[in-house]
Amino acid sequence: MSSPGVHLREITDDNRDAVRALRVRRDQKQFVASVSWSLKEAAKTPEANPWYRALYRGDEPVGFVMLSWKPPTGPFEGRHFIWRLLVDKRHQGRGVGRDALTQIADLVRADGGTELLTSYEPGDGEPWPFYRKFGFEPTGKLYDGEIVLRLALPTNAGTRMP
Repeated sequence: MSSPGVHLREITDDNRDAVRALRVRRDQKQFVASVSWSLKEAAKTPEANPWYRALYRGDEPVGFVMLSWKPPTGPFEGRHFIWRLLVDKRHQGRGVGRDALTQIADLVRADGGTELLTSYEPGDGEPWPFYRKFGFEPTGKLYDGEIVLRLALPTNAGTRMP
């Protein structure tokens, strides 16, 4: 089932409570921190250059995404790293995550990025199948006990002039 109209929206005083109320399924809680925790983490670590948005379908918040957007230092220095991707339990399986990743990849590509990174904690119910289906591949590296994945973002440079 497709998810028409998924778009990214800034989190403001008007929608903050509705976005913070989004929840994953109980069996997914070990893999995805809450929106509230994510916003606190972003505020505590400005050096990671956090960039976050609510995911909306129409006028309803359905998820949350947070990236470390080309941080100036650290393990992902100068790279785009998906720090958090959460789709509310009532909206999973409807293409929300896929549509959000497509938009994020387009934004990263527009910013000059040639790859998009993320990581996950292995375990029963892990998000690896979702990321694999989208095209992510393991880098062979671990970060904070999590498996780091990479999505290549080829440029659409077209034909080069001689």
